[in-house]
Amino acid sequence: MEKRRIAILGSTGSIGTQALEVIKEHRELFEVELLVCRSSWEAMARQAREFDANAVVITDTSHYLDLRNALEDTGTKVFAGMDSVCSLVTGDNIDIVIASMVGFSGLEPTIAAIKAGKVIALANKETLVAAGRIVMDLASRMNVPILPVDSEHSAIFQCLMCARGNKVSKLHLTASGGPFRTWDRESIAKATKDIALKHPNWDMGAKITIDSATMMNKGFEVIEAKWLFDMPVDRINVVVHPESIIHSMVEFEDGAVIAQMAEPDMREPIQFALCFPERLPLSTRKLDFAKVGSLSFSEPDPERFPALGLAFKAMERGGNIPCALNAANEAAVAAYINGRISFYGISDVVGECMERTSYISDPSLEDIFATNDEAYSLSGRLIDEMERR
Repeated sequence: MEKRRIAILGSTGSIGTQALEVIKEHRELFEVELLVCRSSWEAMARQAREFDANAVVITDTSHYLDLRNALEDTGTKVFAGMDSVCSLVTGDNIDIVIASMVGFSGLEPTIAAIKAGKVIALANKETLVAAGRIVMDLASRMNVPILPVDSEHSAIFQCLMCARGNKVSKLHLTASGGPFRTWDRESIAKATKDIALKHPNWDMGAKITIDSATMMNKGFEVIEAKWLFDMPVDRINVVVHPESIIHSMVEFEDGAVIAQMAEPDMREPIQFALCFPERLPLSTRKLDFAKVGSLSFSEPDPERFPALGLAFKAMERGGNIPCALNAANEAAVAAYINGRISFYGISDVVGECMERTSYISDPSLEDIFATNDEAYSLSGRLIDEMERR
Protein backbone atom coordinates (compact mmCIF):
# COMPACT_ATOMS: atom_id res chain seq x y z
CA MET A 1 0.00 0.00 0.00
CA GLU A 2 1.37 3.40 -0.96
CA LYS A 3 1.73 6.01 1.76
CA ARG A 4 -1.49 7.98 2.30
CA ARG A 5 -1.63 11.59 3.43
CA ILE A 6 -4.36 12.28 5.95
CA ALA A 7 -6.43 15.25 7.11
CA ILE A 8 -8.44 14.77 10.31
CA LEU A 9 -11.35 17.16 10.83
CA GLY A 10 -12.10 16.84 14.53
CA SER A 11 -8.74 15.45 15.62
CA THR A 12 -9.27 15.93 19.38
CA GLY A 13 -12.63 14.17 19.47
CA SER A 14 -13.30 10.46 19.97
CA ILE A 15 -12.97 9.46 16.31
CA GLY A 16 -10.02 11.77 15.71
CA THR A 17 -7.98 10.48 18.62
CA GLN A 18 -8.68 6.86 17.69
CA ALA A 19 -7.75 7.58 14.08
CA LEU A 20 -4.40 8.83 15.33
CA GLU A 21 -3.99 5.60 17.32
CA VAL A 22 -4.50 3.66 14.09
CA ILE A 23 -2.00 5.87 12.28
CA LYS A 24 0.50 5.39 15.12
CA GLU A 25 0.40 1.63 14.55
CA HIS A 26 1.25 2.10 10.88
CA ARG A 27 3.43 5.21 10.77
CA GLU A 28 5.16 3.94 7.66
CA LEU A 29 1.86 4.04 5.73
CA PHE A 30 0.36 7.36 6.79
CA GLU A 31 1.40 10.99 6.90
CA VAL A 32 -0.60 13.44 9.02
CA GLU A 33 -0.95 16.57 6.91
CA LEU A 34 -3.78 18.49 8.58
CA LEU A 35 -5.43 18.49 11.99
CA VAL A 36 -8.58 20.48 12.79
CA CYS A 37 -10.36 21.06 16.10
CA ARG A 38 -12.89 23.51 17.50
CA SER A 39 -11.28 24.77 20.71
CA SER A 40 -9.05 22.09 22.31
CA TRP A 41 -5.82 23.83 21.35
CA GLU A 42 -3.62 22.16 23.99
CA ALA A 43 -4.60 18.65 22.90
CA MET A 44 -4.14 19.50 19.24
CA ALA A 45 -0.73 21.05 19.92
CA ARG A 46 0.36 17.75 21.48
CA GLN A 47 -1.00 15.84 18.48
CA ALA A 48 0.75 18.14 16.02
CA ARG A 49 4.07 17.58 17.78
CA GLU A 50 3.72 13.81 18.06
CA PHE A 51 2.68 13.32 14.44
CA ASP A 52 4.66 16.20 12.92
CA ALA A 53 1.54 17.66 11.30
CA ASN A 54 2.11 19.94 8.34
CA ALA A 55 -0.72 22.29 9.37
CA VAL A 56 -3.38 22.74 12.05
CA VAL A 57 -6.58 24.76 12.16
CA ILE A 58 -8.55 25.84 15.21
CA THR A 59 -12.05 26.96 14.25
CA ASP A 60 -12.58 28.92 17.48
CA THR A 61 -10.46 31.91 16.51
CA SER A 62 -10.19 33.11 20.11
CA HIS A 63 -7.60 30.36 20.75
CA TYR A 64 -5.48 31.05 17.66
CA LEU A 65 -2.68 32.84 19.53
CA ASP A 66 -2.57 30.11 22.21
CA LEU A 67 -2.12 27.46 19.53
CA ARG A 68 0.38 29.48 17.51
CA ASN A 69 2.51 30.12 20.58
CA ALA A 70 2.38 26.47 21.58
CA LEU A 71 3.75 25.43 18.18
CA GLU A 72 6.06 28.33 17.40
CA ASP A 73 9.20 26.19 17.76
CA THR A 74 7.92 23.58 15.27
CA GLY A 75 7.49 23.53 11.52
CA THR A 76 3.70 23.20 11.82
CA LYS A 77 1.71 25.99 10.15
CA VAL A 78 -1.13 27.35 12.28
CA PHE A 79 -4.44 28.70 10.94
CA ALA A 80 -7.84 29.66 12.36
CA GLY A 81 -11.44 29.70 11.20
CA MET A 82 -13.68 27.56 9.00
CA ASP A 83 -12.56 29.31 5.81
CA SER A 84 -9.05 28.02 6.49
CA VAL A 85 -10.37 24.48 6.94
CA CYS A 86 -12.28 24.60 3.65
CA SER A 87 -9.22 25.93 1.84
CA LEU A 88 -6.64 23.55 3.30
CA VAL A 89 -8.63 20.33 2.74
CA THR A 90 -8.39 20.97 -0.99
CA GLY A 91 -4.57 20.92 -0.98
CA ASP A 92 -2.61 18.58 -3.26
CA ASN A 93 -0.82 17.22 -0.17
CA ILE A 94 -3.97 15.45 1.10
CA ASP A 95 -5.31 12.09 -0.09
CA ILE A 96 -7.94 11.18 2.53
CA VAL A 97 -10.10 13.45 4.66
CA ILE A 98 -11.47 11.96 7.88
CA ALA A 99 -14.66 13.97 8.39
CA SER A 100 -15.32 13.62 12.11
CA MET A 101 -16.27 17.14 13.20
CA VAL A 102 -19.35 17.09 15.41
CA GLY A 103 -22.62 18.46 14.11
CA PHE A 104 -23.66 20.56 11.14
CA SER A 105 -20.27 22.27 11.11
CA GLY A 106 -18.84 19.24 9.31
CA LEU A 107 -20.91 19.81 6.17
CA GLU A 108 -19.07 22.74 4.60
CA PRO A 109 -15.50 21.35 4.75
CA THR A 110 -16.71 17.92 3.60
CA ILE A 111 -18.26 19.48 0.51
CA ALA A 112 -15.05 21.44 -0.13
CA ALA A 113 -13.04 18.21 0.09
CA ILE A 114 -15.41 16.37 -2.28
CA LYS A 115 -15.15 19.19 -4.82
CA ALA A 116 -11.36 18.82 -4.64
CA GLY A 117 -11.62 15.08 -5.35
CA LYS A 118 -10.48 13.82 -1.94
CA VAL A 119 -11.42 10.41 -0.60
CA ILE A 120 -13.84 10.95 2.29
CA ALA A 121 -13.73 8.74 5.39
CA LEU A 122 -17.08 9.85 6.77
CA ALA A 123 -17.72 9.81 10.51
CA ASN A 124 -19.86 12.95 10.69
CA LYS A 125 -23.49 11.77 10.64
CA GLU A 126 -24.97 15.22 10.25
CA THR A 127 -23.47 15.73 6.79
CA LEU A 128 -25.76 13.14 5.20
CA VAL A 129 -28.67 13.73 7.59
CA ALA A 130 -28.86 17.40 6.66
CA ALA A 131 -27.86 17.26 3.00
CA GLY A 132 -27.70 13.63 1.88
CA ARG A 133 -28.95 14.05 -1.67
CA ILE A 134 -26.73 17.07 -2.33
CA VAL A 135 -23.61 15.41 -0.91
CA MET A 136 -24.09 12.07 -2.64
CA ASP A 137 -24.92 13.69 -6.00
CA LEU A 138 -21.78 15.80 -5.75
CA ALA A 139 -19.64 12.79 -4.80
CA SER A 140 -21.03 10.90 -7.79
CA ARG A 141 -20.27 13.74 -10.19
CA MET A 142 -16.73 14.11 -8.81
CA ASN A 143 -16.21 10.32 -8.72
CA VAL A 144 -15.24 10.62 -5.04
CA PRO A 145 -15.46 7.55 -2.77
CA ILE A 146 -17.28 8.09 0.51
CA LEU A 147 -16.07 5.38 2.87
CA PRO A 148 -18.20 4.99 6.02
CA VAL A 149 -16.47 5.11 9.40
CA ASP A 150 -19.51 4.54 11.62
CA SER A 151 -19.31 0.94 12.79
CA GLU A 152 -22.83 0.17 11.50
CA HIS A 153 -22.28 1.56 8.02
CA SER A 154 -18.79 0.13 7.79
CA ALA A 155 -20.35 -3.24 8.64
CA ILE A 156 -22.94 -2.90 5.87
CA PHE A 157 -20.25 -1.79 3.43
CA GLN A 158 -18.14 -4.84 4.31
CA CYS A 159 -21.13 -7.17 3.98
CA LEU A 160 -22.02 -5.70 0.59
CA MET A 161 -18.54 -6.60 -0.64
CA CYS A 162 -19.81 -10.18 -0.48
CA ALA A 163 -22.96 -9.44 -2.49
CA ARG A 164 -21.30 -9.85 -5.90
CA GLY A 165 -24.09 -7.93 -7.59
CA ASN A 166 -26.94 -9.89 -6.01
CA LYS A 167 -29.96 -7.84 -5.04
CA VAL A 168 -30.21 -6.74 -1.40
CA SER A 169 -33.59 -7.15 0.25
CA LYS A 170 -33.03 -5.32 3.53
CA LEU A 171 -30.44 -3.63 5.71
CA HIS A 172 -30.45 -4.37 9.44
CA LEU A 173 -28.84 -1.70 11.64
CA THR A 174 -28.01 -2.90 15.13
CA ALA A 175 -28.39 -0.66 18.19
CA SER A 176 -26.97 -1.24 21.66
CA GLY A 177 -30.08 0.27 23.25
CA GLY A 178 -27.95 2.71 25.23
CA PRO A 179 -27.99 3.17 29.01
CA PHE A 180 -31.80 3.17 29.24
CA ARG A 181 -32.50 -0.02 27.30
CA THR A 182 -34.21 -1.73 30.25
CA TRP A 183 -35.66 1.37 31.95
CA ASP A 184 -39.37 2.22 31.95
CA ARG A 185 -40.54 5.51 30.49
CA GLU A 186 -41.18 7.13 33.88
CA SER A 187 -37.62 6.45 35.02
CA ILE A 188 -36.14 7.59 31.72
CA ALA A 189 -38.05 10.87 31.99
CA LYS A 190 -36.14 11.67 35.20
CA ALA A 191 -32.72 10.63 33.88
CA THR A 192 -29.88 13.05 34.52
CA LYS A 193 -27.18 13.80 31.98
CA ASP A 194 -24.58 12.02 34.12
CA ILE A 195 -26.44 8.74 33.74
CA ALA A 196 -27.23 9.35 30.06
CA LEU A 197 -23.54 9.92 29.35
CA LYS A 198 -22.58 6.44 30.62
CA HIS A 199 -22.82 4.33 27.47
CA PRO A 200 -22.59 0.59 28.25
CA ASN A 201 -20.40 -0.40 25.28
CA TRP A 202 -18.85 2.55 23.45
CA ASP A 203 -16.52 5.40 24.40
CA MET A 204 -17.84 8.41 22.50
CA GLY A 205 -18.19 12.18 22.76
CA ALA A 206 -20.98 13.75 24.83
CA LYS A 207 -23.25 14.70 21.92
CA ILE A 208 -23.25 11.30 20.23
CA THR A 209 -23.60 9.53 23.61
CA ILE A 210 -26.81 11.44 24.37
CA ASP A 211 -28.00 10.72 20.83
CA SER A 212 -27.41 7.04 21.55
CA ALA A 213 -29.41 7.29 24.78
CA THR A 214 -32.40 8.83 22.94
CA MET A 215 -31.84 6.54 19.91
CA MET A 216 -31.74 9.62 17.69
CA ASN A 217 -28.29 8.39 16.77
CA LYS A 218 -29.86 5.27 15.25
CA GLY A 219 -32.39 7.42 13.43
CA PHE A 220 -29.54 9.42 11.94
CA GLU A 221 -27.90 6.17 10.88
CA VAL A 222 -31.06 5.09 9.07
CA ILE A 223 -30.95 8.34 7.08
CA GLU A 224 -27.25 7.87 6.40
CA ALA A 225 -27.82 4.30 5.23
CA LYS A 226 -30.48 5.46 2.79
CA TRP A 227 -28.02 7.81 1.10
CA LEU A 228 -24.84 5.74 1.38
CA PHE A 229 -26.39 2.56 0.00
CA ASP A 230 -29.25 3.97 -2.10
CA MET A 231 -31.77 2.02 -0.05
CA PRO A 232 -35.42 3.02 0.56
CA VAL A 233 -36.07 3.74 4.23
CA ASP A 234 -38.82 1.12 4.39
CA ARG A 235 -36.16 -1.52 3.68
CA ILE A 236 -33.94 -0.42 6.55
CA ASN A 237 -34.62 -2.14 9.85
CA VAL A 238 -33.37 -1.29 13.35
CA VAL A 239 -32.83 -4.08 15.86
CA VAL A 240 -31.61 -3.72 19.45
CA HIS A 241 -28.54 -5.88 20.06
CA PRO A 242 -27.09 -5.00 23.49
CA GLU A 243 -23.87 -7.01 23.13
CA SER A 244 -22.70 -4.80 20.21
CA ILE A 245 -20.91 -7.74 18.60
CA ILE A 246 -22.84 -7.77 15.33
CA HIS A 247 -22.41 -4.27 13.96
CA SER A 248 -25.01 -4.60 11.21
CA MET A 249 -26.38 -7.09 8.68
CA VAL A 250 -27.41 -7.35 5.04
CA GLU A 251 -30.33 -9.55 3.99
CA PHE A 252 -30.71 -10.93 0.47
CA GLU A 253 -33.78 -11.94 -1.53
CA ASP A 254 -33.37 -15.62 -0.69
CA GLY A 255 -33.47 -14.84 3.04
CA ALA A 256 -29.73 -15.28 3.63
CA VAL A 257 -28.22 -12.72 6.01
CA ILE A 258 -24.56 -11.71 6.14
CA ALA A 259 -23.38 -10.06 9.37
CA GLN A 260 -20.16 -8.27 10.24
CA MET A 261 -18.89 -9.06 13.73
CA ALA A 262 -16.13 -7.66 15.93
CA GLU A 263 -15.50 -6.43 19.44
CA PRO A 264 -16.91 -2.89 19.94
CA ASP A 265 -13.82 -0.88 19.03
CA MET A 266 -14.01 2.04 16.61
CA ARG A 267 -10.42 1.60 15.52
CA GLU A 268 -11.46 -1.34 13.33
CA PRO A 269 -13.85 0.61 11.03
CA ILE A 270 -11.50 3.61 11.07
CA GLN A 271 -8.58 1.50 9.87
CA PHE A 272 -10.76 -0.26 7.31
CA ALA A 273 -11.65 3.11 5.75
CA LEU A 274 -8.07 4.40 5.82
CA CYS A 275 -6.59 1.21 4.32
CA PHE A 276 -9.40 0.22 1.95
CA PRO A 277 -9.39 -2.14 0.12
CA GLU A 278 -6.58 -3.74 2.15
CA ARG A 279 -6.83 -5.15 5.67
CA LEU A 280 -3.88 -4.71 8.01
CA PRO A 281 -3.09 -6.06 11.49
CA LEU A 282 -4.55 -4.02 14.36
CA SER A 283 -4.01 -4.38 18.10
CA THR A 284 -7.67 -4.73 19.02
CA ARG A 285 -9.18 -7.40 21.23
CA LYS A 286 -10.32 -10.26 19.00
CA LEU A 287 -13.62 -12.09 19.35
CA ASP A 288 -13.70 -15.14 21.57
CA PHE A 289 -17.04 -16.72 20.72
CA ALA A 290 -17.01 -19.05 23.70
CA LYS A 291 -16.71 -16.06 26.02
CA VAL A 292 -19.35 -14.11 24.12
CA GLY A 293 -21.73 -16.98 24.84
CA SER A 294 -24.99 -15.74 23.35
CA LEU A 295 -26.31 -12.84 21.31
CA SER A 296 -29.72 -11.27 21.85
CA PHE A 297 -32.04 -9.11 19.74
CA SER A 298 -35.25 -7.16 20.25
CA GLU A 299 -37.33 -4.47 18.61
CA PRO A 300 -36.83 -0.84 19.71
CA ASP A 301 -39.69 0.57 21.79
CA PRO A 302 -41.20 3.65 20.09
CA GLU A 303 -42.92 4.78 23.30
CA ARG A 304 -39.71 4.92 25.32
CA PHE A 305 -37.57 6.15 22.43
CA PRO A 306 -39.70 8.51 20.29
CA ALA A 307 -36.62 10.14 18.69
CA LEU A 308 -36.15 7.11 16.43
CA GLY A 309 -39.65 7.53 15.05
CA LEU A 310 -39.03 11.24 14.43
CA ALA A 311 -36.08 10.36 12.18
CA PHE A 312 -38.24 8.00 10.11
CA LYS A 313 -40.92 10.69 9.93
CA ALA A 314 -38.36 13.25 8.75
CA MET A 315 -37.34 10.98 5.88
CA GLU A 316 -40.96 10.33 4.96
CA ARG A 317 -41.53 14.08 4.59
CA GLY A 318 -38.17 14.52 2.87
CA GLY A 319 -36.91 17.80 1.48
CA ASN A 320 -35.29 19.97 4.12
CA ILE A 321 -37.03 18.34 7.10
CA PRO A 322 -34.13 15.99 7.96
CA CYS A 323 -31.97 19.12 8.17
CA ALA A 324 -34.49 20.65 10.59
CA LEU A 325 -34.45 17.40 12.57
CA ASN A 326 -30.69 17.61 12.90
CA ALA A 327 -30.56 21.31 13.85
CA ALA A 328 -33.30 20.93 16.45
CA ASN A 329 -31.58 17.90 17.93
CA GLU A 330 -28.24 19.74 18.20
CA ALA A 331 -29.90 22.57 20.08
CA ALA A 332 -32.00 20.29 22.29
CA VAL A 333 -29.12 17.97 23.25
CA ALA A 334 -26.99 20.97 24.23
CA ALA A 335 -29.89 22.27 26.35
CA TYR A 336 -30.28 18.88 28.05
CA ILE A 337 -26.56 18.66 28.81
CA ASN A 338 -26.74 22.17 30.29
CA GLY A 339 -29.69 21.17 32.51
CA ARG A 340 -32.24 23.37 30.76
CA ILE A 341 -34.69 20.68 29.60
CA SER A 342 -35.59 17.11 30.55
CA PHE A 343 -34.59 13.99 28.67
CA TYR A 344 -37.89 13.75 26.80
CA GLY A 345 -37.73 17.49 26.23
CA ILE A 346 -35.20 16.65 23.51
CA SER A 347 -37.71 14.76 21.37
CA ASP A 348 -40.45 17.28 22.21
CA VAL A 349 -38.32 20.13 20.84
CA VAL A 350 -37.34 18.16 17.76
CA GLY A 351 -40.90 17.11 16.93
CA GLU A 352 -42.30 20.62 17.34
CA CYS A 353 -39.48 22.13 15.31
CA MET A 354 -40.04 19.68 12.45
CA GLU A 355 -43.70 20.73 12.30
CA ARG A 356 -42.98 24.46 12.33
CA THR A 357 -39.95 24.72 10.02
CA SER A 358 -40.68 26.09 6.53
CA TYR A 359 -40.89 23.12 4.15
CA ILE A 360 -38.77 23.00 0.96
CA SER A 361 -39.29 19.90 -1.17
CA ASP A 362 -36.08 20.12 -3.22
CA PRO A 363 -33.61 22.23 -1.23
CA SER A 364 -30.41 23.70 -2.62
CA LEU A 365 -27.27 23.86 -0.50
CA GLU A 366 -28.15 27.48 0.30
CA ASP A 367 -31.60 26.29 1.44
CA ILE A 368 -29.97 23.73 3.71
CA PHE A 369 -27.86 26.38 5.44
CA ALA A 370 -30.94 28.62 5.78
CA THR A 371 -33.00 25.74 7.18
CA ASN A 372 -30.30 24.95 9.73
CA ASP A 373 -30.34 28.56 10.92
CA GLU A 374 -34.15 28.71 11.01
CA ALA A 375 -34.56 25.42 12.87
CA TYR A 376 -31.80 26.20 15.34
CA SER A 377 -33.34 29.57 16.13
CA LEU A 378 -36.83 28.08 16.46
CA SER A 379 -35.49 25.37 18.76
CA GLY A 380 -33.90 28.02 20.96
CA ARG A 381 -37.27 29.70 21.41
CA LEU A 382 -38.95 26.36 22.19
CA ILE A 383 -36.30 25.58 24.79
CA ASP A 384 -36.77 29.01 26.37
CA GLU A 385 -40.52 28.34 26.61
CA MET A 386 -39.90 24.98 28.30
CA GLU A 387 -37.62 26.59 30.88
CA ARG A 388 -40.31 29.12 31.81
CA ARG A 389 -42.96 26.47 32.43
